[in-house]
Amino acid sequence: MQVLEHLEPKQVFSFFEAMCAIPHGSRNTKAISDWCVAFAKERGLEHYQDEANNVIIIKPAAPGYEAAQPIILQGHLDMVCEKAAGCPKDMDREGLDLAIDGDYVYAKGTTLGSDDGIAVAMAMAILDDKSLPAPRIEAVFTTDEEIGLLGATALDVSPLKGREMLNLDSEAEGIFTVSCAGGNTTACILPVTRAAFAGAALTVTVGGLTGGHSGAEIHKGRANSNMLMGRVLLTLAQKMDLRIQRVDGGLKDNAIPVETRATLVVSDLQAAEQLAGEMEKTLQNEYRTTDPALFVRAEAAQSTQLPLDQASTGKVICMLQCLPNGIEAMSAEIHGLVQTSLNMGILVTEEDEVRASYSVRSSVDSQKQMLKERLSCLMEQLGGRVEFSGEYTGWQYQEHSPLRERMVAVFQEQYGKAPKIEAIHAGLECGIFAGKLPGLDCVSIGPDLLEIHTPREKMSISSVQRVWAFLLEVLKRSK
Repeated sequence: MQVLEHLEPKQVFSFFEAMCAIPHGSRNTKAISDWCVAFAKERGLEHYQDEANNVIIIKPAAPGYEAAQPIILQGHLDMVCEKAAGCPKDMDREGLDLAIDGDYVYAKGTTLGSDDGIAVAMAMAILDDKSLPAPRIEAVFTTDEEIGLLGATALDVSPLKGREMLNLDSEAEGIFTVSCAGGNTTACILPVTRAAFAGAALTVTVGGLTGGHSGAEIHKGRANSNMLMGRVLLTLAQKMDLRIQRVDGGLKDNAIPVETRATLVVSDLQAAEQLAGEMEKTLQNEYRTTDPALFVRAEAAQSTQLPLDQASTGKVICMLQCLPNGIEAMSAEIHGLVQTSLNMGILVTEEDEVRASYSVRSSVDSQKQMLKERLSCLMEQLGGRVEFSGEYTGWQYQEHSPLRERMVAVFQEQYGKAPKIEAIHAGLECGIFAGKLPGLDCVSIGPDLLEIHTPREKMSISSVQRVWAFLLEVLKRSK
């Protein structure tokens, strides 16, 4: 028995549940891409699949819509794979365990992937409905959106005739997103050397944090476990001699990390444990509202490898203490909009280097460049380097948008009020498509998705129903 089979709209939730049975984290999208192709082949639909696992599926216009402009429906196939502490799920090989709680669908112990599985499910349901009144539908399913919009960047758009696009990758019903930030992934790489040091091994963990999306939720002031670890390590180093063996935290550069662990060799184990307890109280006070479950834990450990030498230990602490993180600038034009930010989402220690990976975002290209130069300058002074990848452009607001006007009219009739028209700080693929398809008229919408990119992610059933009805009416009026 399927968990969601009794939910309406049946086809949407059926496709969503089928998708959830297939592992589809970023860089693991071949199976889900092939699933989309099989769907198209079974229905005799025109389709394209590329080496990046992007898929385009095209459905001809319904009778009476032959002269209408095609509509592009767009979403991404990959999801952020995060797990709750102690969850045994292998998200690279196992499907999700879906459940329902009142009005919400969630996955037990893991992220749900409603970002952006619900977009794929809605588009599939539209492609599958032979009686639907709509223009030519060009469904575009991209890959590796969550790690830098890589699929959209690689996509050949030549099969697309449409110049109106509904991006279905937003997370709040009633909000029409019409502009977004550009960004990139910046890796800060610090070479390290190792040497023997006499002392006691200690594991320090900063965890219990709230986390969240590093674009959509960066303004909420939530703690970053990698940055807090820098403060804890500096506090210990000011009171005793110590060496770092390794320090690791976070899984995705676009997710605010919730736990970071450092293995140390310290000259005074008891004093280190006491200082860690004091830092816990300090940080709990600072983040009592945003991260009420925050903890700092220090436990005796077994030494498993040579620690970093004194100079490398100092540089790592300096890097974690001094590299920027969080909001850098707010928009002067749009009240409440974050203009420029960065998030140290992944921290990894290798044998001979420590690597910190950032998601850098800005709606102003010159400020994005400023942050790249700032990180480069700081790392150069520490004897390190930076690597840039996943560059993507921003999406500028268009004053004249026939698609938006049509959508606003439908929304006002359905909801009895006007939608909110907003720009967001998170990255969307709309900017890349706007650059590849001159004259593209684009709006991003979606149902209510809560706490995406965390194991607490959930999707509102009633919101999906309303957005589905809205989407069908928009397509019906697109003559």
